Amino acid sequence: MVNRDIFEDLFVLELANNHWGDVRRGLRIVNEFSSVVRYSNVRAAIKLQFRDVDSFIHKDFRSREDIRYIKKTIDTQMSKEDFGQLVEAVRRGNCIRMATPFDETSVDTCIELGIEIIKIASSDTTDWVLLERIAKAKLPVMVSTGGTSLKDLDDMVSFFEKRDIPLAINHCVSLYPAEDSDLQLNQIDFLRRRYPYHIIGLSTHEYHDCRSSVMIAYAKGARAFERHIDIKSDDKPFSPYCSTPENIAEWFEAYKKAKEMCGAPGVDKVPSSEKEKQYLDTLVRGVYARDNLKAGKLLSPEDYYLAIPLQKGQLSCRELLNDIKLLSDCPKDGALKVDMIDSPYSRFPNLKEMIYRRGL
Repeated sequence: MVNRDIFEDLFVLELANNHWGDVRRGLRIVNEFSSVVRYSNVRAAIKLQFRDVDSFIHKDFRSREDIRYIKKTIDTQMSKEDFGQLVEAVRRGNCIRMATPFDETSVDTCIELGIEIIKIASSDTTDWVLLERIAKAKLPVMVSTGGTSLKDLDDMVSFFEKRDIPLAINHCVSLYPAEDSDLQLNQIDFLRRRYPYHIIGLSTHEYHDCRSSVMIAYAKGARAFERHIDIKSDDKPFSPYCSTPENIAEWFEAYKKAKEMCGAPGVDKVPSSEKEKQYLDTLVRGVYARDNLKAGKLLSPEDYYLAIPLQKGQLSCRELLNDIKLLSDCPKDGALKVDMIDSPYSRFPNLKEMIYRRGL
C-alpha cells in the first residue's frame, strides 16, 4: 500500500493566474499566506504553475491574442530563475513546495527546483505522455477530477498504483467560479468508496462561502483541500473564485471547527487543553532588542535576542523576523512589539489579536 501520510490534512494554496507573471507580487503572496499558515498551525503547500512556453504553445499561434488561454499564458510567463525565487520563498515560509507542470519540460523543472508534490490538472488526466513523465519523477502526486470519466479515472489511479506512487484524488468541479449548487459534494463519498487506499480531497472554486464546503467535505471524509489564492491590488484584477489571506484564515478556522465537531479518531493525538497552552505560553521566549534599533531598519538575527518572559503584544521565537522592517524605534533591551513592525503579523487583525492575548 502506498504512503498516504503526506496528503493527510493538507491544504493546497494555488497562486492564481500565475500571479500575473510578476515575481515581486508572487513573493508578496507567498509571504502573506505563509504567515497565515504558520499562525493557523496547519500543514499547507503553496502551489505554482509551470509551463515551458516554447514547447507548450505551437510557434505559429503565439501571437494569437484572440485565443484567451494562449494570450494569458504568454502574458504571465516567467523564467526558471524567477520560479526558483518563489520556490525558495515557499521553503523559507515553512510550506510544502508544490507545482502543476503542464508539459514534460516543466516536470524536469519541478525536479530541478526541489518540488515535493506534483499536481495534475483536471485537463491532463488523460495526457498519457505527460503522466508517464510525471511517474518517472517518483514524487507524490495529487490529481483533480473535474470533467474526468470514470473509466479514465480508474485507468489513471491504476497507473500510479502499479508504480507505487502516493496519490491523492480531489473531487473537483471545473467551473470558475462555481455556484454552491454546482459543488456535488456527495462525490466525496463515491470517491472514498471506490478508492479506499487513497486520500480523497476537495478542490473548489465557489465564491459565496468557502467555509461551508470545507466543513461538509471534512465531515464526509475529505482530508486534502485546495483553493486558489491572491491578494487584492489596484493594478490587477481579482478573480471571484480566489481567496485573500483573510479568507484563508477563515477557511482554516472552519476546518478546525469541523474537526472539533466531528471528533478526532482514536489514532490522533488528543488536542491540548487551553489551560495547558496557557501554561506553555509562559515558557515561550520573547524578542528583545540587542541595541537601540531605529525605525526603517530591516531586522536580522544580530539585532535581537530571546528571553522570558513573553509580554502581551510582544513578538516571540515563533515568528519569522528576518528582513522585516521596523516602523518605530525600539530601545536596547526593550520588548519588540507587533505594532513596531511592517508585517502580516501587524496588518491582519486575527494575527495581531492572537499576539496580544498571550504573555504577561
